[in-house]
Amino acid sequence: MIRLPLLLLLGGLLCQPALAQPELAGHVSLGASVLRIEAPRVSGGYAFGSGVMVDVDKLITNCHVTREAREIHVVRGGMRWFAAGQAVNIDHDLCLLHVPGIQARAVPLGQGAELTVGQPLTAHGFTGGTVMQHSAGEVVALHRHDGAQVIQASNRFSSGASGGGLFDDQGRLVGILTFRLRGGAAHYFAAPVEWVRQLLETTTPEQFRPIKPFETEQLAYWQQPTNAQPQFLKAAVLQRDSRCADPATETRAADTGEPGHAAPAPPPCPPARH
Repeated sequence: MIRLPLLLLLGGLLCQPALAQPELAGHVSLGASVLRIEAPRVSGGYAFGSGVMVDVDKLITNCHVTREAREIHVVRGGMRWFAAGQAVNIDHDLCLLHVPGIQARAVPLGQGAELTVGQPLTAHGFTGGTVMQHSAGEVVALHRHDGAQVIQASNRFSSGASGGGLFDDQGRLVGILTFRLRGGAAHYFAAPVEWVRQLLETTTPEQFRPIKPFETEQLAYWQQPTNAQPQFLKAAVLQRDSRCADPATETRAADTGEPGHAAPAPPPCPPARH
């Protein structure tokens, strides 16, 4: 563990409008379990993201944040830890990091299957890859996919928030912030907590692989070409902007925005929001 100067954790919270004391306390408590991910890449530069503590020494994030990493740093305030390994589910875009000795409390896991349209949610992540921020919103739609419900919400997030947490009003994790469609106020998508729980329950110590770039070119379900994407994604793109020339290029990771992490938008589409 390496200590860093000053605090980064509460920066986003302190910039928010004044909150009632119980609400502020809840945000601080959740924020302590959402950490910053720094992933130096073999090709140079860094990918930045967020991660949520889900068990002792275990943190969940998006694979699109870590897939090119030569090492993974987990940062909270003035402390830094190094991931010793990761277990991956590329299709779900979820990577479970093993971070020995990390000093952070696991969040309670909720039930995504119990969510309803219109239910209030709060997103926590390191927008911009630097400071913690939270975003209030609600469930817009629930999309059945691979045994669970992908959450479409109005909680805004952008670069650096990939792997952050989506929480219900009881502070339970219900989703992992993953991707957004360019344009529109309600096109933010989160992986369901059921996928997280499944990865936790089925991963053995032997399945944690060393930290290095992935040796496969397999992509997550939302990064697939148009004809291989789930029907709900095709429909969401058409609903959002019928002028887009190629829906296959329209999904964008909520990470660094650097080449290789998101397909470029065709000219008719509005730019990604940051």
